[in-house]
Amino acid sequence: MVDIRLHPSVLSADFVNMEAELHRIASADAVHVDVMDNHFVEALTFGPQMVKRIVEVSPVPLDVHLMIENPDYFAPRYGELGAQSVTFHVEAASDVAATIKAIQSHGAKAGIAVKPGTPLEPYLDNFHEADLVLIMTVEPGAGGQAFLHDVMPKLQAARNYLEQAGLTPLLEVDGGITVDTLPIAWRHGADTFVAGSSVFGHGQPEDNIEALRNSLTPERNAP
Repeated sequence: MVDIRLHPSVLSADFVNMEAELHRIASADAVHVDVMDNHFVEALTFGPQMVKRIVEVSPVPLDVHLMIENPDYFAPRYGELGAQSVTFHVEAASDVAATIKAIQSHGAKAGIAVKPGTPLEPYLDNFHEADLVLIMTVEPGAGGQAFLHDVMPKLQAARNYLEQAGLTPLLEVDGGITVDTLPIAWRHGADTFVAGSSVFGHGQPEDNIEALRNSLTPERNAP
């Protein structure tokens, strides 16, 4: 089996039964927690109090994804709360490099995220500092969207740059990840996959996680 990381998104989980939902994804590598502020994106989800509680009860580490304004100020706090990694959007940050360092100073890994339409070139220097690079494969702000195939050249460009520069951050994709699209993103360089609806939307999450891991068959991996 190909070594990949799966980070189910609790944006698609049952919020009322969050602790039970978290234990249904104990076979995952981390849980992806989307923090939205109804400003950077038109949705409002979790804040620090909820993230702190998820840290306390989750059987897997937290991969926090901030879709908020002013991450320069707010992002380090999520590292203090115990998240394993904290990812923020470069489009919202005033000083990307300083925010990366501030997150890392609290013992968390720091990730940078880019929207589908955001070019990579202005942020390539930040790839040298980040622990994770997130390429959005949908527009941020809502679950259940269709995978954007036209983002794949950018994903491949990110992988090519990381390899040429000898860098090893995780290369994550988020949005529309299913047993059909995961292999496509993997072939273009992704090694870490956020999946929401395809994990929580039907059946048993643990079975769906296994199906996603098994999606990288030789037949699917063929060019």
